[in-house]
Amino acid sequence: MMQLSELKKNHELMNSIDWNMTPEEAVRLYLEWGNNWARGNYVIRSKGDVSHYFVVYAWEDPPVIYLIRRNSEEAVELAKIRIPEDIKNGFLKEVGFNKGVYPLDGPVKDWLKTQLLN
Repeated sequence: MMQLSELKKNHELMNSIDWNMTPEEAVRLYLEWGNNWARGNYVIRSKGDVSHYFVVYAWEDPPVIYLIRRNSEEAVELAKIRIPEDIKNGFLKEVGFNKGVYPLDGPVKDWLKTQLLN
């Protein structure tokens, strides 16, 4: 599994990341094909359609960021990124210290973008 430094060097993968994809939207697109007509312009037509997106995985302590590659058959974790302590604490407070899988948003997203895009 890639780390932050390896991911940053993989330009092809970096260019394929959908920074706005959420875990919920990915499920809707790739696992609930019948609902695709109702929203947006992006429609999944085959197993070849793929999205790369980030999630914050907070089922364990500490929470981590995963880069996910999803198609209609599977979701694969490509990279695992540690969240800095101060940002992690703010994130946990924001989600009420609840476990779960969350979209990349707010200060966590801002921090990751500065790490990968600068």
